Amino acid sequence: MFDFSGLLIPAVLFFMLGFLASVIRSDLKFPEGMSKGLTIYLLVGIGLFGGIELAKVDLSEAIGSVVAAIALGFITPLIAYGILTMVGKVGRMDASAIAAHYGSVSAATFLTAVAFLEARHVNFESHTVIMLAIMESPAIIVGLFLASMSRRMLGLNGQSDDKHNSEGTFGHLLRDAFTNGGVVLLFGSMLIGMIATSNSLDKIMPFFSKQGIFMGVLSLFLLEMGMEAAKRIHEFRKIGFFLVGFGMVMPLVGAVIGLITGHYFLGLSVGGTTLVAVLAASASYIAVPPAMRMAVPEANPSLYLTLAIGVTFPFNVIIGIPLYYQAATWLFG
Repeated sequence: MFDFSGLLIPAVLFFMLGFLASVIRSDLKFPEGMSKGLTIYLLVGIGLFGGIELAKVDLSEAIGSVVAAIALGFITPLIAYGILTMVGKVGRMDASAIAAHYGSVSAATFLTAVAFLEARHVNFESHTVIMLAIMESPAIIVGLFLASMSRRMLGLNGQSDDKHNSEGTFGHLLRDAFTNGGVVLLFGSMLIGMIATSNSLDKIMPFFSKQGIFMGVLSLFLLEMGMEAAKRIHEFRKIGFFLVGFGMVMPLVGAVIGLITGHYFLGLSVGGTTLVAVLAASASYIAVPPAMRMAVPEANPSLYLTLAIGVTFPFNVIIGIPLYYQAATWLFG
């Protein structure tokens, strides 16, 4: 019997409130640009926290997490692509773009899982923050490779215009993957947290720490995400029953891989293993969509956006996180 009481925390409840507000067609709206500002704050906060914790450990201990993050970033989109094309008979270009989203990560899902664990007073390793930062880019690279391979198989080479040819080159998109704003913020904030003096960090951490306003900002962010997720309910008919099912089954597949990786390969605690499962189960809706929009214009954006925001994100927040936590506790007997 699963215990879902850990979801009765403000962050998750605000997500449900936002979802309800959109369903009943409330006139509640966020000021333009506020959501982006909240995202920047949350990424900086989690990066600083991770950097401070990483400064306390031997970096050689975290190398396994780096390897695991890269491996997960390459393996999960390939699995997603195989399921989409072979089981669901989804078009190869759409499958390439969707797979990239499911190989990448959702910072909001990760932060919700952190809030869930902290509500239960469960500790976790700071290595998982490194994995959060690293896992954005490999999946984008895999998505580009799959799209290029699909074009060759479908005979679509040479049909794009000159602008797409120049902007959609592998080198250009690879650079964009590593210079993406979210990735830069996470890595940069971690570096600052690692090298800044303790006294100087003490002056700003009340603004970013989880004992400060961090959890309040996360609640506001999830309120807006709940509204955004509900807006995509009407698009379920467009993506079909198979893709809706995929949006709930693929997180479970990723979570199993993440649980095995966190427990057996990395030897993490219950909290750390849970977060690795969450990372492997989540789907990106911030970094990957613009990259796929530019690199794979043949793919339908409503498919991957509806799946990531309207299906997988709510599934993970409401059902997935407590399920992955329970599974992690089972692994430890």
